[in-house]
This record gives sequence, structure tokens and C-alpha cells, in this order.
Amino acid sequence: MQLKLVKLTAAYKEQLFEMMDEWYGTGEKIIPYAIRKTDYHNFDNYAAAIEESGNSKDLVPDSTFFCLDTERNIFVGAVNIRHYLNEALLLNGGHIGDGVRPSERRKGIATRMIALALQECKKLGIDKVLMVCDKQNIGSAKSIINNGGILENEVIVDGAVKQRYWIHN
Repeated sequence: MQLKLVKLTAAYKEQLFEMMDEWYGTGEKIIPYAIRKTDYHNFDNYAAAIEESGNSKDLVPDSTFFCLDTERNIFVGAVNIRHYLNEALLLNGGHIGDGVRPSERRKGIATRMIALALQECKKLGIDKVLMVCDKQNIGSAKSIINNGGILENEVIVDGAVKQRYWIHN
């Protein structure tokens, strides 16, 4: 399986629809938030919203990439990279938000996708990367640890225990 991070263009409309249809079909919360903040059925609006980069109290500049399996020509997941952290992201969110589509989980994709996202962080000059996951999400924690993540602490956010990991990039 050959994976690469790509920006969303019209050339990937079919791959986007297949992945999002599958993901929404499960009824689970899609992560990263950046890929569910707008209805993907209106592709032009969606593509523009993906490229919008916030700069307010709650939003920071970010970059969203989709993870393409070039051998099968399908999207297997997505990452959202926050260029710096505000107070909210420092507590819960971190620099990288990532998600793997349901049918592609438990194949090592998250570990490889995070490694690719870390390369993008390096291009942005982010040398110390924070990643956060739910304590009960053992797969996510393993993917972070596999990329050098060191657990700093656990915090409670909205009643859920979150684990905060730092990766020296």
C-alpha cells in the first residue's frame, strides 16, 4: 500500500464521496472535524471550506490533507494540521487531528498517515508536535507512540479523559 497526502481537488471528488458516504453511514463522529464542518455534497463549497484557514480566538491557520492509497486510488483517511496552538488546542486538539475511514482501520494506516503529517509539520517549522486522543482510543494512542509520541499527561475535557502526547519532530 502506497500512501501520500494530497490536497483536495476536483480530480479527487469521487474518492471523497466514497469515503465520506462510508463514514457517515456508520453514524460515528468523523475526525478530523475539518472534513465534516461543511456538507461535502456541494463539492465546490466543500473544497473552498477545506482551504479556508481560520485566524480568530477559536481558530488558527490550518492545512487539511487527504490520505490517498495510490495503488487502489482511494482515500483512506485525512489529517488536519494546525500551524500553531491556541489555549484550547493546547489542552485538547493539538497540532494534528487524524482519522481513518472505518473500512481501512487496523491496517497500520494511522501510523503511516501521522508520519506523513509530521513531514508536513516539519515544512511548517513545527519541531515539537502535540497530539491528543481519548484515553479509550488505544489504536490512536499506539499510532502516536509509534511515531515517537511521549505521554505528557491526561486531562479531563467535557467528562472524557484525554491523553496529551508530544512528538519531537
